[in-house]
Amino acid sequence: MDTTSSAAAVPLFTLQQGTAPLLISIPHVGTAIPDDIAATMTPAARRVDDCDWHLDRLYAFAARFGASFLMPSCARYVIDLNRPPDGASLYPGQDTTGLLPLDTFDREPLYEPDRQPDAAEVARRLDAYWQPYHEALVAELGVLTARHGRVLLWEAHSIRSEVPRFFEGRLPDFNFGTADGASALPGLADELATIVAGHGGYTAAANGRFKGGYITRAYGKPEAGVHAVQLELAQCTYMHEAPPYAYDEARAAQVAPLIESVVQAALSRVIAG
Repeated sequence: MDTTSSAAAVPLFTLQQGTAPLLISIPHVGTAIPDDIAATMTPAARRVDDCDWHLDRLYAFAARFGASFLMPSCARYVIDLNRPPDGASLYPGQDTTGLLPLDTFDREPLYEPDRQPDAAEVARRLDAYWQPYHEALVAELGVLTARHGRVLLWEAHSIRSEVPRFFEGRLPDFNFGTADGASALPGLADELATIVAGHGGYTAAANGRFKGGYITRAYGKPEAGVHAVQLELAQCTYMHEAPPYAYDEARAAQVAPLIESVVQAALSRVIAG
């Protein structure tokens, strides 16, 4: 299902409905910037450097076992779907980008001088882009919960392995977040990190620098049957981290089976309760 905004003339999101109690949300995979917004932005913004590149391709395996997929078309620079609508920081005291990012991860300005969005523009984008994605997310979780009782919401993310603005040194390959255990079964993030460690080819952390963003924290409600896990994957595991951000078939072929293993393990735990 595609939903299109006539104002933006781009599809807002794609929802592929499956049959399993699994919804894979990929809120930062979009690359589109509507023309009216792009006209206010810098060349750096139009590169969409901070996209979670190619995750729809990397997670294609999940269609085999009936996952639902929810993916936006627009870039996180338009509005960040994984931030609270009030703009509150998810990591107080730490540097992070906001609901409407004003700069890139490398601190390059996203807007031309004196063209940053004002409060009215923030409200417009919330209504036009943020709200429809979250309404679709809530609706699909409702469908799956009604059908299955328990559901796994898998938040798929990726990031460059080194971003000095946010963390020192190299990021672990697999970064699982469950809001310190609040958004899913107790100990689930640690169990998934243990699976990765047992593989031997990749590093992993549980509820470290990445504990889960707004979607994980807002919709992961184990008591209501929804268990949310965020995986922040180091991009060097499956792609080239420099422009043009090419997909690396060989690396992806190695890491995809392990991602499938942890998704399947989490799903099995959720179903078992």
